[in-house]
Amino acid sequence: MQGLSHRDRIGVMARLQAEGPSLAHVAAFGLRACHLTLWNDAMLTDALADRVGEESARSGVRITAVWGGWPGPKVWDLIHGPLTLGLVPSAYRERRMEALRKAALFAARAKVPAVITHLGFIPEEPVNPLFHETVIAVRELAVFMEKLGVQFWFETGQETAVTMLRLIQQVGTPNLGINLDPANLILYGKSNPIDALDVFGSHVRNIHAKDGLYPTDPMKLGREVKVGTGRVRFPEFVRRLKEVGFTGEFIIEREISGEQQHQDIRETVTYLEKLLAEAG
Repeated sequence: MQGLSHRDRIGVMARLQAEGPSLAHVAAFGLRACHLTLWNDAMLTDALADRVGEESARSGVRITAVWGGWPGPKVWDLIHGPLTLGLVPSAYRERRMEALRKAALFAARAKVPAVITHLGFIPEEPVNPLFHETVIAVRELAVFMEKLGVQFWFETGQETAVTMLRLIQQVGTPNLGINLDPANLILYGKSNPIDALDVFGSHVRNIHAKDGLYPTDPMKLGREVKVGTGRVRFPEFVRRLKEVGFTGEFIIEREISGEQQHQDIRETVTYLEKLLAEAG
């Protein structure tokens, strides 16, 4: 992404719409990059992929990745999350792999370079059978996507940095990468995101610009907050990203709704532009 302006390296999340524009939300903030999120794989037709690709070309909004959701129960917490999230739970794995294959076919047709997903609570013990099963599942998907010319990136959150690196090395295909969500590492109490760059910095392809606070109740996640007001330490984070050679996008994710969300996103754009300029 050499040569992009600071503003062009900043984007926002956009949800796939079956009818009407999917990227208008991005342009409304004066941005030209996004992650396109999708959760209903029944929507993923060739016609919709063509329409999205045309909308991207017409609007000048780059879709840097498709965020591929999956069917089945989803509980974003520390109690039921290990049993319900991602590809780790064997009860939902095959159906979710099917959904991610469809997301990859959609991305390839729409000329989007990557698919992102959460893998779930990847076991920290390499001898755990669930770790081995997850590696096999991820490798099968990665090989499928590689044949399509699509990258496969993993959003951080439910696993430690060392565990994520271990999985990437065990899968071993060349199209793997990390969508680093620094807030998630904090919200789940898994890693300090700045220190995590010492572990897997060379694999980071995209950033979710999000901030948060560590859990104080060990039965619950920490709290997401506006970028710059949590524990990520964004000025140091942005500087460290430059040091490890990161040149990709910062995709803003603010997990509230309404006008306050819009205001926080606008303020985050200004804040990130300042930090990127200071980092040089």
